[in-house]
Amino acid sequence: MAALDAGALRAALGDTYGAVDVVDSTGSTNADLVAVAGSAADRTVLIAEQQTAGRGRRARDWVSPPASGLYLSVLLRPTGVPVSRYGSLSLVAGVALIRTARHAGVLASLKWPNDLLAGAAMAKCAGVLAEATPDAVVVGIGLNVGALPGEVPVGPGGLPATSFAQEGGTGDRTEVAIALLRAFDEAERSWRGAQGDLVTSGLLSEYRGSCATLGHRVRVELPDGSSLQGLATDVDGEGRLVVDVGGTARTLSAGDVVHVRPGA
Repeated sequence: MAALDAGALRAALGDTYGAVDVVDSTGSTNADLVAVAGSAADRTVLIAEQQTAGRGRRARDWVSPPASGLYLSVLLRPTGVPVSRYGSLSLVAGVALIRTARHAGVLASLKWPNDLLAGAAMAKCAGVLAEATPDAVVVGIGLNVGALPGEVPVGPGGLPATSFAQEGGTGDRTEVAIALLRAFDEAERSWRGAQGDLVTSGLLSEYRGSCATLGHRVRVELPDGSSLQGLATDVDGEGRLVVDVGGTARTLSAGDVVHVRPGA
């Protein structure tokens, strides 16, 4: 697959971002931006053709085959947004991914909090990892664009992997990168302009409309190692999942969600 066209990216994005850099290979784009969080400009973008130590949520590895996906991170300094609202940037990135999938011609949905699912099998197409530092917040996105190698492992919850190309969408990574960064720019500006309020920005309504988790029976594996099972009923104004567990509403800010099949 063709390499990303950094010149075309910068020309298309103009002054939307503080910096846009493309590297051949790195361990983790998130780790690289976290390391320079004290000095990098607001809205600095780093994209890698390949990651050798990509990270997902809960310190999991993120498989990053060369030249088939987009592995990018954006460093943000959202002045005026309370630090307590930084976590909702994962949902903001989810909205941007839905808009990007639509541009690419792929029917997709979201699994709370930030997995992009595509195709009839609801396979995983992308994931998001947001990391706050004392100086900034870094949002990392891994998105499968081209055809995947056969050895990509099944993810948490038994989700198989898929890509835009495998779901009948465009496999042009430069085109998709431009669409994704434009969509993230628009969504993040709305979020920042509303001081990180998902409701006021209109992003919560859009997120809910694309969230396949809502209305599903789910099993949620919590960070402390415990789990619960119930009906996912809502995503609240803080971006938290509300689950009805035997008639009691549980509000969750973190956890791995598995959509439970009927009868399972």
